[in-house]
Amino acid sequence: MGRRGWVAGGVAVALLLGLGGWALRSAQGSKARPADTPPPLEFAADELVRPLRQTLPRTLSFSGALVAPGTAVLRAKSAGTLLELSVREGDRVRAGQLLGRIDDSELLGRLREREAAAAAARAQFQLAERQHRANEGLAAQQFIAATALETSRSQMDAARAQWESAQAQLATLQLAQRDVRLRAPIDGIVARRQALPGEQVAPEQPVLTLVDLRRLELAGMVGTHEVGLLRPGQPVRVQVEGQEEAVAARIARIAPAAEPGSRSIGVTVALDNPDERLRAGQYALAQVTLEDDRLRLTLPEAALSSSGGQSYVWTLEAGRLMRRAVTPGRRDPASGRVELLGGLSEEVVVLAGRFDNLREGAAARARPAAAPPAPSSAPSSVASARSVSIAASR
Repeated sequence: MGRRGWVAGGVAVALLLGLGGWALRSAQGSKARPADTPPPLEFAADELVRPLRQTLPRTLSFSGALVAPGTAVLRAKSAGTLLELSVREGDRVRAGQLLGRIDDSELLGRLREREAAAAAARAQFQLAERQHRANEGLAAQQFIAATALETSRSQMDAARAQWESAQAQLATLQLAQRDVRLRAPIDGIVARRQALPGEQVAPEQPVLTLVDLRRLELAGMVGTHEVGLLRPGQPVRVQVEGQEEAVAARIARIAPAAEPGSRSIGVTVALDNPDERLRAGQYALAQVTLEDDRLRLTLPEAALSSSGGQSYVWTLEAGRLMRRAVTPGRRDPASGRVELLGGLSEEVVVLAGRFDNLREGAAARARPAAAPPAPSSAPSSVASARSVSIAASR
């Protein structure tokens, strides 16, 4: 019995010691857990926004290459050898300026021939006219029959017709003689030479292409569902490749029908280029700003994220981060804001940018506006708690 008592006493002592150690460890653990809990995430005032109601102007864009409507092709009007061509690509010319000359040796021979034929036809007409006048006097005295008078009148009319025909042929050759001198039809710049001195040219063969750059046009395509928002005379901003500043322009024409096989309608924009700084063929983007007629609930576009085709934002609600799905609408690139069609109200506080490693339900709060900087002697635990504030990746 004495031995059993000693054994029972030892077991009791061991149990008491075990229970005391477990209680001590539990107390130490309960004191350590609050210290290990991460502090709430803090966001500065400029990292938090509320949805704002405002107008969102709509921008309609279309692109294309600049063209010069004032383009003229100088063509040869008569056949012959191109003797002179005094201009090259890039040379500036004035309307009426002599640019080249075609050999007119053969034309001069034909011109003299037509002049002689016209002179002969004129003499024949004058002779027939005098004969008819004489016959009219004889007929009045009844020395000739009426039929003879009609015959002389017919001969006179035929001679007149031959003279007029000769004059017309002579005028045609005289015009061709003037056309051997190639003169600029417009003020502009030589864009291309299609013939060289010494070449044989044919009638209507292109010799020079002249371009007037003082007025340019951009022809683009706009969808049929958007063209109703445009009208001739509407202001346009044109951004030309290689140019830092946009150019002011206006809508000149809108096509009356869509292009076959497409759902687009042509829109032509005209822009003045008095200093000829822009060139035909440069690629340009035209943007038309359409004013909004109502207020819309908006957020900065940087506040929206997307995953799996669904847009969402992070909100700060009751000290916790919440992920809210939203439906975006119209966007305004100029202001960087996007319309919210659903998912949020005006009172909700939203993170203004995109942040990494956010977790829904995590504790968060707005950083006090006048929070003093942390002292250099702050404990390392406080410093590590503040370091978890996430930086925006905007």
